[in-house]
Amino acid sequence: MSAANVRPEEARPLQRSRLYWAFADGWVLAKRNLVQIPRIPELLVFATIQPVMFVLLFRYVFGGAIDVGGESYVNYLMAGIFVQTVAFGAVTTGIGLAEDLKRGLVDRFRSLPMSRSAVLTGRTIADLVRNVFVVLVMLLVGLLVGFRPEAGVAGWAGAVGLLLLLSFSFSWIGATVALLIGSVEAVQSAGFIWLFPLTFASSAFVQTDNMPDILRAFANNQPITLIVDTVRGLLLDRPVGPEGWQALAWCLGILLVFVPLSVSLYRRVSAR
Repeated sequence: MSAANVRPEEARPLQRSRLYWAFADGWVLAKRNLVQIPRIPELLVFATIQPVMFVLLFRYVFGGAIDVGGESYVNYLMAGIFVQTVAFGAVTTGIGLAEDLKRGLVDRFRSLPMSRSAVLTGRTIADLVRNVFVVLVMLLVGLLVGFRPEAGVAGWAGAVGLLLLLSFSFSWIGATVALLIGSVEAVQSAGFIWLFPLTFASSAFVQTDNMPDILRAFANNQPITLIVDTVRGLLLDRPVGPEGWQALAWCLGILLVFVPLSVSLYRRVSAR
């Protein structure tokens, strides 16, 4: 076989597995994406401003009119804010990938001896790290407006772990949307089209008991509600019940579907 016919991912020492190189190359590209944050701090600033506005809006404008069974509304609210913040990060993933496609970076990466999935893995890992920072900012804002979590070490570990898993899984949905559409502007619009019904038709900001029957059935059985209820229960040190396992199953199921789908789409796009 001539050198011209050797695929980039095959031009490797054979002592390492393909899975190793997939994560190693993905981490290299994740660092590339993270390095851009200090150079373009506006990306992080604007990613933080929106959830801060949601906190202030629901805490001080809508909070007094929303009944959540007699408990402190800010304690009820913050779990929804955390979940909404990391879920909306999927739009950032899609926009970033669409910009890479538009600028021709994918064509450059294709000529390098690297895993085909590294571009996607790097993007999703970088956005996962960014979401950690944004959630920490949201926690600080929540504490300032009266949020009082009661979780112990195990509760915090479970809540943070589930939020990170949600961030990673939804980022792969965002990557899939970007690969299907391509245009940066269209990706931004399409990203919010599927996220808004999930976040607002859920228990993130209000209880689902007073919703119409059909809407309540949808809200109670979609992933955002299950994840919000689980995170809320963990942070407030309350029993989680089967919702915890169902939330975990949703996140893992999304990864099982959208990771291979997005990698397949990326191979088609990069082969053009």
